[in-house]
Amino acid sequence: MSNEHTPLLAHGVCGLSADNAVCGIGESEGTGEASTPNAVPRKLNTFFGVMVPTVLSMFSIVLFLRTVSSSAFRVLPQGYWYTVLYSSIVLLLVLMVCLVGAHIFARTSFLILLVVTISLLSIYISPLALTTPLKFLITHQGPGNQTLTYNASYTGFNGTTLKDNLGSGYTVDYSTGKVMSFATVFAVMFTSCTGIMAGANMSGELKNPSAAIPKGTIIAVLYTFIVYVLLFILASSTCERTLLAQDYGFFQRINIWPPFVTIGIYCSALSAAMCSLIGASRILHALALDQLFGFPLAPAAITSSSGNPWVAVLYTWGLAQCVVFAGQLNAIAGLVTVFYLLAYAAVDLACLALEWASAPNFRPTFQVFSWHTCLLGILSCLVMMFVINPVYSSASIVLLLLLLLFLHYRSPTSSWGYISQALIFHQVRKYLLMLDVRKDHVKFWRPQVLLMVANPRSSCQLINFVNQLKKGGLFVLGHVKLGDLDTLPSDPVQQQYNFWLSLVDKLGVKAFVDLTLSSSVRQGTQHLLRITGLGGMKPNTLVLGFYDSCTPEDYFLQDHAFCESKGSGGDDFGVDLPSLQAHFPPVRHVESPRWLTSEEYVGIISDAIKMSKNVCLGRYFFQLQGEGMGTKTDGAARIIDVWPLNLLQPSSTSAASVDVCSLFLLQMACVLNMASRWRHARMRIFLCVEAESSDQGWVVKEETYRELLRKLRIRASIKIVPWDSVVQLYGQKQIRDPELEGLTKPAQALSEDFLSAVNRMLMEHSAEAAVRFLYLPRPPAHSSQSQKYLSQLEAVTYGLGPTLLIHGLTPVTCTEL
Repeated sequence: MSNEHTPLLAHGVCGLSADNAVCGIGESEGTGEASTPNAVPRKLNTFFGVMVPTVLSMFSIVLFLRTVSSSAFRVLPQGYWYTVLYSSIVLLLVLMVCLVGAHIFARTSFLILLVVTISLLSIYISPLALTTPLKFLITHQGPGNQTLTYNASYTGFNGTTLKDNLGSGYTVDYSTGKVMSFATVFAVMFTSCTGIMAGANMSGELKNPSAAIPKGTIIAVLYTFIVYVLLFILASSTCERTLLAQDYGFFQRINIWPPFVTIGIYCSALSAAMCSLIGASRILHALALDQLFGFPLAPAAITSSSGNPWVAVLYTWGLAQCVVFAGQLNAIAGLVTVFYLLAYAAVDLACLALEWASAPNFRPTFQVFSWHTCLLGILSCLVMMFVINPVYSSASIVLLLLLLLFLHYRSPTSSWGYISQALIFHQVRKYLLMLDVRKDHVKFWRPQVLLMVANPRSSCQLINFVNQLKKGGLFVLGHVKLGDLDTLPSDPVQQQYNFWLSLVDKLGVKAFVDLTLSSSVRQGTQHLLRITGLGGMKPNTLVLGFYDSCTPEDYFLQDHAFCESKGSGGDDFGVDLPSLQAHFPPVRHVESPRWLTSEEYVGIISDAIKMSKNVCLGRYFFQLQGEGMGTKTDGAARIIDVWPLNLLQPSSTSAASVDVCSLFLLQMACVLNMASRWRHARMRIFLCVEAESSDQGWVVKEETYRELLRKLRIRASIKIVPWDSVVQLYGQKQIRDPELEGLTKPAQALSEDFLSAVNRMLMEHSAEAAVRFLYLPRPPAHSSQSQKYLSQLEAVTYGLGPTLLIHGLTPVTCTEL
């Protein structure tokens, strides 16, 4: 095998899109070595790479940032624009640090955590040192420039204080002037969980991301949860509700040394801002590398010589600067919380999809979950989103759907696989098992077509036509490559699938492709008729192009989709237009030898009938217009003509009964009439009668067909065609075939005059039809009659235009309720 020594781990194994690009570096994931000289090796462990950034991010949002809004900047001028100015300056400082690189934050994060821990310890120790109650006078600027004054108390540890603080007691938020509620408090408190992904964002720096991320994140969450619970108990046991509600910076008032809190504020806020800016920029950089959003994010793929994605950092800084104009944390807390809840719901959905897909390679290191917990997480996130703010929630979901639609239709094919494909496979397999062939019923019959294609260059119009004829059924393009696998080093068929699938994409047809290698076309067709499809989805109809001496036309030279050169990039699977054209050989010339003999062609028809498959032969479909992918027509100007009687055996047309093959013709014509490009076409049914007959049987035949059309609910007009002069040219005689070892059998001696008369009759009545459906007689039992059989078909259909010769074996109609 040519790829036996391909690295086993060709793609990321952690399931994170930013896994190998978090710090702008590219690595050989199978070996762990840097793929470029400037790449930074992975060196962070669980503690420094996951726990520290996660703890700092989760601490800062609620524990410290809310304090900044009321206490840190009191010594400076206050106001909306001053707040924006101060925040912009701090954000600019964070930007400068991030532009240098992520390694600065990684080296200082542990020191910052120590400082924050000391600040927290001072908060825990202060109630033990402050044993006497304290009184505070708190003032706020109220409406109408009036000053609001509140008397607040610090009581120390007190059971009554704890009891009074257990209730909700929602009041007006002095920073926004709005009444608080459960939803708004939840939105503010939930932002303390938004740092939970900080460790995952640093995955490109970790030695072992798959183990470090779940372990470090869970430890960090447990640690911060314990800290928050202790702080809640401490605050509610020592501070009256007025102090808690009217001063969000109350920790400074009750600290033994207030600068401890101020230092913690600045350290944790700056570290969280840097961690968020770095993490978001790395995700943005990964999106740019994958070209998921095209040109708008293309510059974000640029990195410095050290691998730092500085353009992505600028993108992220610009977005953060826009958020700064909100002025107050509570003003954006709801929107931020909704976005994060939606993101977490998406993570749960991805995990749920992987679990439901049951892919064998889904073996996560962290296995303490089930589809029940994933589903519970999704529902919880969605419910809380709408509890917090229904408008924000609806808008965020719409935005997410728009992004998904954009990615679905515009993004290039990824190399990491699609979960949708795994889910589709899982569901299709399940429903295929439920599709029991023993429960098939004629009422739900639909054509399931295997179209044998020798060369797509001359068959594209027929492919497009059959795509309209399938009526939601199975459509398979089959091709036989001549050869013997014993004499070949590898299977040549496997290398051709991408070209055929790209052809299907360009034609815009809903078809599968099935190729086989065989020593003969007939044997290969037998293989495909037997093995194509699965379960209840197997072909019941074989479609072949007509076997004649006409020189085929090259459709690739007529369709602009195959002529225009739209760059050398090709499609998402590496097949460009020149290689697609070069793969399929030029059309056959008149002098070129044929790979298929007339005996073999008729043998294929006979084989299909023996296998209980319906057979259709398509002729002159290269003349059919309006079947291309970009064509918009409803068929209002089109006519579908159906000749449901066996024109090569006039004796069979005299009977008033309708055989299975005739019903099959009517059904296929009706199916075509239901297709989008033929739904307004007029359908005509031609009945050949002997008008000069004394028994007037043709009147009974006409009434029989009218009643049949009424029962089958087929809208079509019936045309009576007298063909007495044609029948007179038809004769029967006994012939002896020397190849049948002296056995005598009845055979049709169809004269050229009779065949020409039938052809003239068809030309006279169906000249204006867009497509014609004719009765295909059963092929001869012996191969010696194959050429005569084809000659008769060729003579009858000569010059008609698009014609489909059909021999039906399957009952397809039912008049019972």
